Amino acid sequence: MSRIPFIEARFFSPEDTTYSLEKRFVQHLRDLRSRQLPDTSAGAEGEDSGEKAARRRHSTSPSEQDRARIKRRVDLLLERRKAASGMGHLSREHRERLSVFRDGVRLVAIATEHQADELAAELHGEMPWMAPATEAVWHAMRRSVREGWPGLRLPPMLLDGPPGIGKSHWARRLGQLLTVPTAVVEATSENASFGVVGSQRGWGSAYPGRVLETILQAGVANPILVVDEVEKAGKATSNKGHTFGLAEALLPLLEPMTAKRWNCPYYQVKFDMSWVGWVLTSNNYSLLPEPLLSRCPPVRLRELTAMELSDFVRREGAKRHLSSIAVQAVTEAVDRTCQYGMRIDLRIASRLLQRAEDLERRPVWH
Repeated sequence: MSRIPFIEARFFSPEDTTYSLEKRFVQHLRDLRSRQLPDTSAGAEGEDSGEKAARRRHSTSPSEQDRARIKRRVDLLLERRKAASGMGHLSREHRERLSVFRDGVRLVAIATEHQADELAAELHGEMPWMAPATEAVWHAMRRSVREGWPGLRLPPMLLDGPPGIGKSHWARRLGQLLTVPTAVVEATSENASFGVVGSQRGWGSAYPGRVLETILQAGVANPILVVDEVEKAGKATSNKGHTFGLAEALLPLLEPMTAKRWNCPYYQVKFDMSWVGWVLTSNNYSLLPEPLLSRCPPVRLRELTAMELSDFVRREGAKRHLSSIAVQAVTEAVDRTCQYGMRIDLRIASRLLQRAEDLERRPVWH
């Protein structure tokens, strides 16, 4: 895997402590003074080598005034380094946590266009009704290989369609096939904007966001971040009365130029978020603001057909090791529901499979 710089900060050797630097400066002063001393290899009459070495050490030893000057210079050096690091405003604990980015982070890449074809074919075979989304990812994978990028970069996607068709499941499955870390944020949860990007001091509970936490834990710069039901996100209010919405928080992260130097509200340090793959889901994209839609055009998705639902039941039944009788019973229930014109989705089909599994696994009564 390729590695790229991720944080706009400088890291200095952790071994350069006050003690080690003072010791190094003292030795440097001794060496300078030693070179200025006259050659005393002949030595005084009757003086042995040990006495000569002791006399030389005494001549080059720093005085108390020298040691005070060295201490001041070391303190100044460490202070200047702290300011030059770009993390001088952070606590020692936070600086140590961000030190994992010292050598950059890894990028997951697609090796060949053939591999891109295989991954897209597998994803399409499992969820053919998600074809528009799979096709967009397929083109992005091939483009990353064709243009020689160091890693896979997916365009931000807004999957819009009826509830229960597997939009979030598709995104998680994509992450599994690509072997990249995947995180899901429910936009309907309280303070969803903070859950994604984090919050700065001045809010009730300040903390880093899910996107940075995912990269911190995995050390991968191109994870997949799923924001589910983005149109239902509310707005958070700070202790000072300022409001903050999820759509506004996402805008700089969806634009490659601003994502390249995204300023984290929690750490107040810039990170390269331009490789993150964003997958937003919605049931009604018309409720979203125009600036978000311009950065993330909606991919319109349809309902599943009765045949696709039946195929899903058979695949999931095989994964759960259900008997053919149980799978057939669920398939017939799904087909009959569709024949009567009633809507059935993947959630209902999954609950039917779970019920069949519970019945099949229950103990036998004697």
